[in-house]
Amino acid sequence: MSQKKSRGGAAAREDADELSRSPLQAVLLADSFTLKFRPITLERPKVLLPLVNVPMIDYTLSWLETEGVEEVFVFCCAHAQQVKEHLEEAGWTGKPAAREMAVMAVESHDAISAGDALRVMYGRGLINGDFVLISGDTISNMSLKEVLQEHKDRRKKDPLAVMTMIIKHSKPSILTHQTRLGNDEIVMALASETKELLYYEDRADSSHLCVTIDKDILANNPTLQLHNNMEDCYIDICSPDVLSLFTDNFDYQHLRRHFVKGLLVDDIMGYKIYTHEIHSSYAARIDNFRSYDAVSKDIIQRWTYPMVPDVLSFGNCHEMKLHRQGIYKASDVTSSHSAQIGANSVIGNATSIGEQCKISNSVIGEGCSIGKNVLIHGSYIWDNVIIEDGCKVSNSLVCDDVHLRAGAIVEPGCILSFKIKVGKNVVVPAYSKVSLLDKPSNEDSDEELEYADTNSGVTDSARKPAYRKMSILVHTCLSNLFLWLFGPVSLTFYLANWIPVFQPFPARGVMPTTLPSYPKMMT
Repeated sequence: MSQKKSRGGAAAREDADELSRSPLQAVLLADSFTLKFRPITLERPKVLLPLVNVPMIDYTLSWLETEGVEEVFVFCCAHAQQVKEHLEEAGWTGKPAAREMAVMAVESHDAISAGDALRVMYGRGLINGDFVLISGDTISNMSLKEVLQEHKDRRKKDPLAVMTMIIKHSKPSILTHQTRLGNDEIVMALASETKELLYYEDRADSSHLCVTIDKDILANNPTLQLHNNMEDCYIDICSPDVLSLFTDNFDYQHLRRHFVKGLLVDDIMGYKIYTHEIHSSYAARIDNFRSYDAVSKDIIQRWTYPMVPDVLSFGNCHEMKLHRQGIYKASDVTSSHSAQIGANSVIGNATSIGEQCKISNSVIGEGCSIGKNVLIHGSYIWDNVIIEDGCKVSNSLVCDDVHLRAGAIVEPGCILSFKIKVGKNVVVPAYSKVSLLDKPSNEDSDEELEYADTNSGVTDSARKPAYRKMSILVHTCLSNLFLWLFGPVSLTFYLANWIPVFQPFPARGVMPTTLPSYPKMMT
């Protein structure tokens, strides 16, 4: 009997040693499989879009490296070549001795959802143990040590505990039923003591002010916690069983809407999902334009430390210095003495700012040329943008290589995609998306497939933007562009997900009374 016990103890020790020897791995999804950042993502993958002048994916990889992750598999689908080139240029791949964390790109052009991506990962046989599942648009500074240990200890006691989700408190609005990141409130039920996830709904019908929970959940759990003030951070600690579950069920496409909900209602297999709440740490996913704005402000205000501009340094990124009032400047910035740079602003390298300019609550990229008497407020200006004298840009996003001729006005909520040229004294109407690319047909849209996307509760078909070929905004008739227009429902949705206003959003389907009237050319 004593021999059996000693053998059993030795086996347990060997298993523990083997577990400790296996490298900590992560699967990073470099494709969002959504359409929310179009038309920008028709030309550049979402994870490479600059967030306070640093590509989103660099924040995620830097955090994983800080937390001791040894191997990261970056799953690439849409624009895979751009992602791989960036990983090499930024020093994440190609120089094994330069970093302690090994980064490998996994490419597949057949995947059209997160579920497909995980099925590909299972087929490649790259995952050896528990792993971190994260999207390349997630920003965090939390410590993984505690949640990893919780997950491992739980797995030893219960092999059916296949996933631990990271959650945190949010501050949803009573009027809009949305978080500050522009997502609908999530309703979840947790076991009071174990924190097991019992119920999850990210598309709750707020109009009825009630949720429907299966009576078996209440019967098996005399006490439970029902939350509508929690935010899903989309950071998961997973066992290898998660990959096999996706492989066994091809109906699992969306990570939450299909996989998580599917496991919660599956009484046969009995797999369990647990949660880990973070309190003082930061974690957020950039899911839409509103969250892009919110997270950018959090970074500038240093809630994400050490993931802040003056600490992070990647590839060809230049050093930033923090000045008073939360103003960040690169070393090679040329600014007129009469120019005013307000609080919570970032000015990138090799950017010049002319006389009498006023910049506030904005991020200016690298290599930009800003003329005289330019007003920029609450906006994001990416690299190599030319803004001539007397222009005004308010609460908008301007992509690389855009040229605004003298006196041009970009009204709130606009998105000017790459290489747009706006004519002299032209006014870009509020909430316009302007691109050189036509809206893709359904056959061409597999670059980014919106699987059950929509936190908005508005179906994709209901808010597909109309468009007309326009040349009026361009300074020459030789170039055409596309102005992606929105109807009342879509426009309201777009407003709620981009413009950084701190006032109640209008109900869906109701045209805000403060919107400017459209000129005849846009009807």
